[in-house]
Amino acid sequence: MPSLGGWEFVILIGILVLLFGAKRLPDMARSIGQSARVFKGEMKGMKGDEAGAAKDGSTAEKPADPPVTPSPLPPSAANSAREAPPAPTRTAHPGHSNNGQ
Repeated sequence: MPSLGGWEFVILIGILVLLFGAKRLPDMARSIGQSARVFKGEMKGMKGDEAGAAKDGSTAEKPADPPVTPSPLPPSAANSAREAPPAPTRTAHPGHSNNGQ
């Protein structure tokens, strides 16, 4: 990618001033700088967390599995209960037609 020279910067700044206005540019630059500082701080924090974990010799622990509770149903009924429940059936009510109207 070619480097930008002096005239390219002048043209770029002129376009930005036309698009956003002279009053909004300093606020936008301030907000971009603040975002960059926050991002940099978060990255340092992440690197510090990794270095601290490696220094302690501990690794990231995975959460414990939930305790298994025995089912009050017999094994065959317990296996079928874990499957999808049966779909509800549609029943006709007296005085109503089931033709969709």
